[in-house]
Amino acid sequence: MGTDEARFTEMYRRLYPRVRAYAARRAVDTAAEEATNDAFLVAWKKLHQLPADPLPWLLVATRNALSEQRRRDVRQITLASEVAATLDVGAATSPGADHDVVERITVLTALDSLSDQDRETLMLTVWDGLPYRQPAEVSGCSTAAFAVRHHRARRRLEAALDARDDAAPASPIRAGKDET
Repeated sequence: MGTDEARFTEMYRRLYPRVRAYAARRAVDTAAEEATNDAFLVAWKKLHQLPADPLPWLLVATRNALSEQRRRDVRQITLASEVAATLDVGAATSPGADHDVVERITVLTALDSLSDQDRETLMLTVWDGLPYRQPAEVSGCSTAAFAVRHHRARRRLEAALDARDDAAPASPIRAGKDET
């Protein structure tokens, strides 16, 4: 085995689980696996350009692959959101089985309304549980700048969710909040 193959094999063995977990928190299994594989394919093609610690680079490559998938799926999410908004829940006394699905769609729609930078900031910290230092490196900014970015992104997400609740008071999400 050549040195390039050995280097890539070691990197793949060591980092694949972390990159796959990163993708799995952002997408369903098949999409997460596809994005992870795409990131490692690009890493193989650019092996000599990778930094000494390739994890942040791989996370960015995975994020880009997931963003490309997300752009393809936006129409489906929009349609599902519109269907959810038209559900008749006036007679329901407790949230139905679809409540969690509708809530997830609402949060994903609110996240989708944010900029790519805000969305990635929140996902790296909240969903991945990374300390500010690592996502700051992925984002290419200082830890302090990332902390400010995170604070602002949370505020914008809260505003997007509040605006959605105010615009659709009869939605299943709003009905579920009133009943809890």
